[in-house]
Amino acid sequence: MVFCKTSIIKITIRIMVVAVGAFLAGSLGVYLLQDTFVFQGKYLAPDYTFHFNQPFEEFFIPTEDGETLNALLFKAAVPSKGLILYFHGNAGNLQRWGEYAVDFTSQGYDVLMTDYRGYGKSTGQPSENILYKDAMLVWDWSQAQFPASRRILYGRSLGSAIASQLATVHPVHLLILETPFDELRGALYPPLRPLLSVVPLRSTFPNKTFLQRVQCPVMIIHGTNDWVVPLSSALKLKPLLKKEDRFVVIEGGGHRNLRDFSSFHKAITRALE
Repeated sequence: MVFCKTSIIKITIRIMVVAVGAFLAGSLGVYLLQDTFVFQGKYLAPDYTFHFNQPFEEFFIPTEDGETLNALLFKAAVPSKGLILYFHGNAGNLQRWGEYAVDFTSQGYDVLMTDYRGYGKSTGQPSENILYKDAMLVWDWSQAQFPASRRILYGRSLGSAIASQLATVHPVHLLILETPFDELRGALYPPLRPLLSVVPLRSTFPNKTFLQRVQCPVMIIHGTNDWVVPLSSALKLKPLLKKEDRFVVIEGGGHRNLRDFSSFHKAITRALE
């Protein structure tokens, strides 16, 4: 009996040691590879030719440190109501995101989309602070190139924090956030969230901090079935909104399919009137 109890204790200790070791190893792996989960850009060859079902112009914006940002301008078919600066999510490149421009050009707005460093044809390596700095550069460049009486910032997922931060610096007519999170920790790969709760993150992208300083009108759009950024994360931003701001919930909407819902387009149309 004593032998059995001793064996059980030893086995239990071994299991605990293995479990703790696996947790520590997993935590170290997540810490070292966290940028891989945050920034999932796809490279495009410099001579890649974009193809979209609407007219566009391609630009290359030089940065102060010698890198280049690739940008696409989609023009409205009717006299433009203004310019939307669109900051996309953490994956892919403009080859994918350019398809979304029609949601806004159809409302009479020109749309400028820029790939982050390391995405598409943009050079360099992304980081949180660099993305904020590059957004400021894109703002200044677009002001000089495309004067517009009405300017709107649109941020989707990761881009929500970039748009929110930019809105704290420059006055705009409207800030629209699609599938935003309160901070990055609530939006990373779901199976890794237990580890992410204890692992220090190099990037935070704190919408919850930026929105407290945003003076312009804000509209947030989020779906109830978003498994990447839970609605509960976005709802933490709701108390930070001003009286005139809007929080639109798309019933059944996920992280990548809000455009499939008529309620999404109705909300966009109302905001851009």
